Amino acid sequence: MVSGILFLVVAGAAQLPPAPVTASGTLRADARQDQLAVPQQPRPHQILTPENRGDIYMARKMYREAVDKYQEIKPQTAVIANKIGIAYHQMLDLKTARKFYERSLKLDSHYAEAMNNLGTVYYGQKKFRPAIRQYKKALKIEPDSASIYSNLGTAYFARHKFKEAVKAYQQAMSLDPEVFEHRNSFGVMLQERAVDDLAVYHYYMAKVYASSGVQDRALLYMRKALEEGFKDRARFRDDPAFAKMQKLAEFQQLLALQPRIL
Repeated sequence: MVSGILFLVVAGAAQLPPAPVTASGTLRADARQDQLAVPQQPRPHQILTPENRGDIYMARKMYREAVDKYQEIKPQTAVIANKIGIAYHQMLDLKTARKFYERSLKLDSHYAEAMNNLGTVYYGQKKFRPAIRQYKKALKIEPDSASIYSNLGTAYFARHKFKEAVKAYQQAMSLDPEVFEHRNSFGVMLQERAVDDLAVYHYYMAKVYASSGVQDRALLYMRKALEEGFKDRARFRDDPAFAKMQKLAEFQQLLALQPRIL
């Protein structure tokens, strides 16, 4: 099984107010004002909204508590319904997540983030064709979204449509060269495992990086492909995507080695 990276999109996240106190619990003071003996007025505490608190719970992976806070917001907006969907998605309750993504889209039929996230539900349920349709709909609204192109590529991989998958991944990388390396930010990314044949997946990831000129990562995925049992080594020599890597010592060494199959 291959770990396909699916991105959940959080939009409209509330900005948390800066903490008015230092770690020691004392009010911050400006050094210049201190020197001039200007009295420092305490800053009033800013009240956190239910959305603020929900976002904090999401960051702490306290998804049930986040849902409770988001549910306090009336009337419910498309953004809030999407966030509730993400919380349920993170709890692996795909049925309820889908309900809230669909509610989000009823509130805003052009909300690309909810379209993308609904696609991830379909993907998690192994309904790859509906997932692809959702990603394509989202891309008509957000054509510069690297994460949605990445999701589209992963869904194509699941259907063994490798040519389309590579094209989508290349587009994702052109928009964000680090798109496959993102590992932080709450609620933004969800790991799924549904694309078959890990060795083939890593071969194509090596090809994507090689064709984009990112040779170190191409070599990394090349090694992974071989370790997973990729047998058709001639493809590394014959595929034009690897043409500029042929003379690299690391490239030749990998082809010569017999990596331990994982």
